[in-house]
Parts: sequence; structure tokens; C-alpha cells
Amino acid sequence: MEILDEKVHIWIDSARFVQSKPGIYVLYDKKLDAIYVGESNSLQSQFTKYLDGNFEGEPCKQKTYAYQRMFTPNPTEKKKMILDAFQEKYGKLPDCNAGD
Repeated sequence: MEILDEKVHIWIDSARFVQSKPGIYVLYDKKLDAIYVGESNSLQSQFTKYLDGNFEGEPCKQKTYAYQRMFTPNPTEKKKMILDAFQEKYGKLPDCNAGD
């Protein structure tokens, strides 16, 4: 179930090469079920932190297999829109967003 109109990327293969721009991202498990929608003012910094620490302290996100990302100047607003639409469609938030 792809959430964004962007290509799905395999996590380890390409996450380190994302540009340092503000944006939102969706993490997927091996079944390509969305497990987390996040935002960052620098996707490169956020992804590097995840990769270098293997999602340390975040066992839910350790299931990440693939991701989508979208660069946007206002990631907070876009994330809220995506999560609202997800909750409306599925009646819940992605598993790793449930505790936010």
C-alpha cells in the first residue's frame, strides 16, 4: 500500500544517498505495509541517524524494509495531511505512529 506518489526504495540500498532537503517519508515493512510516517528538515541527516544506529531504541522502526520520500518546504503540514488521510482510510495510524 503505497502512500505517496513517489517511487518505493529499498531501505539499505539507497537511504544513505537521499538529499539534505526538508521532507516527509514513509517507512514500510517487508509486506510493504506502512509502519511510520515521519518528517525532517533534512532527510539526509534523519536517514543517516537511522542507518548508523539501526533505529536504536525504536524496535518498531527496526522492521523497515523500504521507504518513500517526498521533498516539501513544509514537512510538518504535509505529514499531518498524510496521517489524517491514512487514519480516515484505515481507521488507525501506522503502527509506529500510534504512540506519537
